[in-house]
Amino acid sequence: MTFKATATWLSCALFGSALALSVPAQAKDWKSVNIATEGSYEPWNLTLPGGKLGGFEPELMENLCQRMQIKCNLVVQNWDGMIAGVNAGKFDVLMDAVVITPERKEVIAFSTPYASTPASFISVGSKLLPPGTGANATLKLGTDPAQIRAAVEGLRTALKGKTIGIASGTVYTPFIDANFKDIATVREYNASADAILDLQAGRIDAVFDDVTFINSIITKPENANLGYSGPQISGPIWGEGEALGFRKADADLKAKFDTAIAAALADGTVKKLSEKWFKTDVTP
Repeated sequence: MTFKATATWLSCALFGSALALSVPAQAKDWKSVNIATEGSYEPWNLTLPGGKLGGFEPELMENLCQRMQIKCNLVVQNWDGMIAGVNAGKFDVLMDAVVITPERKEVIAFSTPYASTPASFISVGSKLLPPGTGANATLKLGTDPAQIRAAVEGLRTALKGKTIGIASGTVYTPFIDANFKDIATVREYNASADAILDLQAGRIDAVFDDVTFINSIITKPENANLGYSGPQISGPIWGEGEALGFRKADADLKAKFDTAIAAALADGTVKKLSEKWFKTDVTP
């Protein structure tokens, strides 16, 4: 989810970077690391009955830590506080479907990407947006604002006067704000799951989110009335892909994870786990 890219988020992240300057450096043997995750962004990460964390990322992390022979402690953390928290020394690694963006690179370091996924709209009945733009339709976007606006003009027309739900501060938030806020009401949520609850309650008309999250939502019996509405949007607009986040000072820890991720990509571990949890291959 997730993705923080708003001005508020960047200010908090920069504040966290300043706090990190006063945090004593951890011994560099890295026998143990604390890893922050949301625990509620299914199927990337979720809290199972009994409190154990599961999902694509926790299982991948278990594999990576075995390769590095490091003890990994998963810590549940709200998304809004993750970047500031890692820079303040509360934990060592971010693992929450964090998309690499130029803004985030200013405040944290990223591992080699381990996934790359598109995003889409979801609505009740899947008839909100133009026909023929459902789960099997794709729209690849670059980073030029004018080209993006032209490509989504049909979506803008269909969403005029509607209310769109989006998880606060995600990499998708600037896209929705820049291209739909002038013609629709945009409502932000602390978690994607909260937006889905409001969608079901009829308080909003559509939610925009990662397709892996959408797939996990629409397969649940209680969400049988929900469906894709509009194309799957992919391309450079979302950055380089999802990766782990680190303090910039911890280059040695990043290097360990980079080596482990490269091995997990090479031997098919990432592909196997992505097909298990996402029902598709999300390897970058």
